Amino acid sequence: MDDETSAAEFWEARYADSDRVWSGRVNGVLADVASTLEPARALDLGCGEGGDAVWLATQGWDVTAVDLSPTAIDRARAAAAARGIDGDRLHLVAADLAAWDTDERFDLVTCSYLHSWPIEIPREAILRRAAGFVDHGGALLITAHAAPPPWAEQHLNHGYTFPTPESDLAALDLDLDDWEVLACERRERETMGPDGAPAQVDDSVVLVRRSTARRPDTTREEER
Repeated sequence: MDDETSAAEFWEARYADSDRVWSGRVNGVLADVASTLEPARALDLGCGEGGDAVWLATQGWDVTAVDLSPTAIDRARAAAAARGIDGDRLHLVAADLAAWDTDERFDLVTCSYLHSWPIEIPREAILRRAAGFVDHGGALLITAHAAPPPWAEQHLNHGYTFPTPESDLAALDLDLDDWEVLACERRERETMGPDGAPAQVDDSVVLVRRSTARRPDTTREEER
């Protein structure tokens, strides 16, 4: 890797150089939150090999899932096919999260462990864009590593600043007249790493819900 390597090149190489990067299991924070909601339309940003997106689809959600790596998306597609999930239930897209857009709005938008080291991505800008995809009455869930997970290569994340719940909430720059903060906290949990070994990790969790009421458009009044 050199100084000219882009995030897209880095992550595509990481996926292409391995048969599998992640476990394929749903992340526990998402499972806990989604289980309290009526399945509807979900957006998974940074879906990787599709563990969360496939799980959401099996729970009755109509899912759009986006990742930077075409190889990761191909694996997510294969995982969905193995579970009998078709493209009507799970729409998978290989695209840059900083540029991808849609006119659709979603009842649940999830960003799980959206980290990138040693190649940085515009993470805070992506999170703010994620909030824009949430429909009225919908929720945005941001789950992040609050500290390096045990399986992380320490020399690669040297100098990387891990987010806190407070920093992620602040990065969203939400109008709190239009949003309710349901959770902004750090959680410890037991899990298994990509190699199947047990591990304890610290998560940063932010869950916010957009108001069901559409705020009146005052633009025309202000122009008069």
